[in-house]
Amino acid sequence: MRWVVLRGHGPTLGDALARAGADPDAIDQGRVFVGRRRARKRDERVREGDVVEIAPSPARVEAARVLFRADDLVAVDKAAGVPTIADHSGAGHALVALTAVALGVPQTRLHPTSRLDRDVSGVVVFALTAAAARRLARARQEGRYERRYVAIAAATPAPARGEWKSAIGRAADPRLRRVGGARPLPACTRYAVGAVSSMGFAMLALAPVTGRTHQLRVHAAHAGAPLVGDRAYGGPARVTLAGGRVVEPGRVALHAARVVVPDARGDAVPLVAPIPAALEDLWSALGGDSAAWQVCASCDLASS
Repeated sequence: MRWVVLRGHGPTLGDALARAGADPDAIDQGRVFVGRRRARKRDERVREGDVVEIAPSPARVEAARVLFRADDLVAVDKAAGVPTIADHSGAGHALVALTAVALGVPQTRLHPTSRLDRDVSGVVVFALTAAAARRLARARQEGRYERRYVAIAAATPAPARGEWKSAIGRAADPRLRRVGGARPLPACTRYAVGAVSSMGFAMLALAPVTGRTHQLRVHAAHAGAPLVGDRAYGGPARVTLAGGRVVEPGRVALHAARVVVPDARGDAVPLVAPIPAALEDLWSALGGDSAAWQVCASCDLASS
């Protein structure tokens, strides 16, 4: 819902919502925007000509699945379709809010140390203290914050193992990125082909060395191996199988399977999120061997 505040709608956002017959709870849910600014209170002042937009209420999501909890950090398994932090559809369905509820702590205690795109699943680590956030930030800079993804690509990159080092910048659409692009930053992804299905799809093991927005998706697409379900970067949204069945994953075939971070004593803590059943079924439908998941989740990429 979108409308323009007109003369006589009232001086506050709450007045304007009431005049438009909109859901007043949308403000508390973080779904109301005045221009590009997220509204926080009903008594915020609005002016004639302001554009007010209410994003649709998101679908109900399941509670956060906690993988690991320590005094100063927590790891959770993010489902595809759930944003890591508040997005245009609001805040209550974001992973940070679901995790706060699961732990019984205020959202302000949770500091995301990495983020997964909405349609990507897997391990997300939150620091519970400022000191832990600084420790994990240092670990990322020093290469001690390890991340392993598995993905299903529409083609096999060549060579079958190596590093993608193309810099990544902004695309014309500000929500997207591309190799080169505006204000490009150095980017590096280690990769290996773990298996190729009977239909020619490839399962990839991916380890980002840097952490640019959409890095894995952009690098894979630039290498001629866009990820299945990744419409934004040229991946197929649907695949027609030999028998005529059409498979539509409805998500990006990318999963953060394993993260390793240091705890407060400096010991490495491995955090593992199981492969979602939807991705297992997709790979099987594409003619893939189920053993490939474990190969890609655990193979050594350090020497790539």
